[in-house]
Amino acid sequence: MSDVNRQASIGQRSVCLVVRTLLVSGWLCSSALGQTSISAPQDVRVFDTPSDGGGSLTVQWPPSSWDGPDVRYQVLAGDAAATDPAALTIIAEFPANTKYVKDAKTAWWTRNVDKTWHQVLVRSAKGFEVKDGTSYAVAVAAVQSDQRVFSPVLVAGPSPDWFNWNQLNNLIIALSFGGLVFYSINYAKRHEIFLRRIPGLDAVDEAIGRATELGKPILYLTGAHDLHDPSTIAAAVILGKVAKRAALYETELLVPHREPITMAVCQEITKQAYLEAGKPDLFKEDANFFITADQFSYTAAVDGIMLRKKPAANFFMGAYFAESLLLTETGASTGAIQIAGTDSDHQLPFFVTTCDYTLIGEELYAASAYLSKEPVQIGTLRGQDIGKAVVLSAIGIGIVLATLGAVTGAQWPQLFLDLFRDLK
Repeated sequence: MSDVNRQASIGQRSVCLVVRTLLVSGWLCSSALGQTSISAPQDVRVFDTPSDGGGSLTVQWPPSSWDGPDVRYQVLAGDAAATDPAALTIIAEFPANTKYVKDAKTAWWTRNVDKTWHQVLVRSAKGFEVKDGTSYAVAVAAVQSDQRVFSPVLVAGPSPDWFNWNQLNNLIIALSFGGLVFYSINYAKRHEIFLRRIPGLDAVDEAIGRATELGKPILYLTGAHDLHDPSTIAAAVILGKVAKRAALYETELLVPHREPITMAVCQEITKQAYLEAGKPDLFKEDANFFITADQFSYTAAVDGIMLRKKPAANFFMGAYFAESLLLTETGASTGAIQIAGTDSDHQLPFFVTTCDYTLIGEELYAASAYLSKEPVQIGTLRGQDIGKAVVLSAIGIGIVLATLGAVTGAQWPQLFLDLFRDLK
């Protein structure tokens, strides 16, 4: 009986050993099947980065079936004479499921491969410098655990380009906008274009009339910038119309300046206004005078003029900074009618609070066009308004298409959105 039990025990142990061996073998087989063997990246392309200022190479290669977070890609570069990829310097290393053409800031009309391809730019980095006109050896390696396989070594050199084709859309939009403005100017020369009356312009005659009745001067400021700023140019145009009206009413005009060139231009504008009004003998050279270029010294001087002369009408046109509230508060304390116009949005709250009328933003440019009646200014204003309508329409359509693409996963809306992107 003991022999039979002994044989049964040996048989049970043999069965357990066989089962255990089969289980271990099955686990090893499943592990081997789960880890896909990697191979060298195929169809690697290295070339000078198009549409750039030089100093970089573009590396592209198609995705592999084993791409995933457990596999890494390495982009290596070095001297053009190098033939061993292992001797090259590692420029970039990243998981194999990242760095695609679709992630780069390029337009669909400049892509030469599918957007699912991998793409990396080789630029100067610590220990490696990329120079224009010099060739470099580049290779791509796939890495998994301790396994590392290389693509063939390719040679290319960077160079600057004359034209950035990624910004072709910006060129077309700019030319279209310029053509629209030129068309509007030509149209304004042949036809009368309606301009909405701005309430602040109605107050100009009222302010000048009040100054005439009280026998007090008119104070006109052209802002803190010189003539490179469009707001200063608009302020100078409006000055011409105010000066002409002041000449007709024989009212004194005071125009203190911070910029000598602006002062010289405004002197000629004022002189021409008096000639057009038929009162050249009333023109005074010192009506336009220079004080100082310093911000707060100028402000203190103008405040002193307000308190001494007590002008009945104050005009604040152009660009302003922190001095705006100091000027307008002093003017309000003297009881003058104050009319302001500026595109400095950070100063608009102060002007709205302390002035009787305020031309907000582009109303300043509309006022100069309205008062001058010049076809160039009116046509430019109309062209800008049409351009803004087009831009707002494109934004609305873009929002709808972007939402549609995000909800449905469709890629075609991106073709439209790229047309209005600022691509580098």
